[in-house]
Amino acid sequence: MGSNSSEPFPTSFKFLIAGGFGVGKTTFIHSVSEIEPLTTEETLTVASVGHDDLTGVGDKTTTTVAMDFGRITFNPQNIVLFLFGTPGQDRFWFMWDDLVDGALGAVVLADTRRLEDCFAAVEFFERRGIDFLVAVNQFENGFRYQPEEVRQALDIKPHIPVVLCDARDRRSAASVLVQLIEHVMVARAL
Repeated sequence: MGSNSSEPFPTSFKFLIAGGFGVGKTTFIHSVSEIEPLTTEETLTVASVGHDDLTGVGDKTTTTVAMDFGRITFNPQNIVLFLFGTPGQDRFWFMWDDLVDGALGAVVLADTRRLEDCFAAVEFFERRGIDFLVAVNQFENGFRYQPEEVRQALDIKPHIPVVLCDARDRRSAASVLVQLIEHVMVARAL
């Protein structure tokens, strides 16, 4: 059996992409995944009235009801990231406990128009000791704040990175993931 010994053996990690309803988790995974992402998007209907607060999410017509899944490989290190996007609505939070199992870290996406919606995700990862960073998704009609202003508003510890991103842009989303890998390596002294 011929094998190329110069190619490093793949190292894989599970990361969660989390945040509030309508913050861009599905978009983030779609923009960066090298495979066709698995999504569990369903159309918002009148049944969601009273359950889903659509304030500040524009023309959103679908929502994740279970999870999103994607994969990205960083070469030449041959690091494979398996990305699991969490549902954003409170009524689907029971799934987070299963999704977090085996996760090395998480991205908490934040929307400055609804910054309070990411408090629960930040608290979830802090309580479970999961390394995470906050990525502020720069919506066109969103408020513009510097990372330190967001850190202060969310009362996030100084060692947790807060970065700006555009979830629609592959390079921006990939940069967030690289920063998360670096953060996890430093935090765990890998």
